[in-house]
Amino acid sequence: MTDSAPTSAQLLTIGELSRRSGVPHTALRFYERQGLIHSRRTTGNQRRYDRGTLRRIAFIRASQHTGVPLAVIGEVLALLPAGASPSKEFWERASECWSKEINARIARLERMRDRFTRCIGCGCLSFDECALVNPGDALAELGPGPHRLLRS
Repeated sequence: MTDSAPTSAQLLTIGELSRRSGVPHTALRFYERQGLIHSRRTTGNQRRYDRGTLRRIAFIRASQHTGVPLAVIGEVLALLPAGASPSKEFWERASECWSKEINARIARLERMRDRFTRCIGCGCLSFDECALVNPGDALAELGPGPHRLLRS
């Protein structure tokens, strides 16, 4: 016995997918344009989605809630075989990746907090000297005033 394409009764309309996933139609269309989900078209050009799309949407939304950018989510989803839904093992592997990214983001935020705390302790609040407010200001070395204005 060979696998056959799902019947129309087994496919979801965009409205059904929206209701079941809690994701607005507009977001579903956006996900599709980004290649995160896929639909089939009826002869009347209406979108129809496999039921497995619900798992993909759950994965997308959970990943977004952890702060993972859609571009990165798309890269990970691209590792799935065509038409496959994220499995438990897939979620676990992605979770390991997300954990590394989240830990790196936490470390960056902690460094920012520490720099800000040092800045408050310094008390300078100077746009001319403060490395936090004005980092890497090469023009400050030229002294005060505008240095990019054309002089006649």
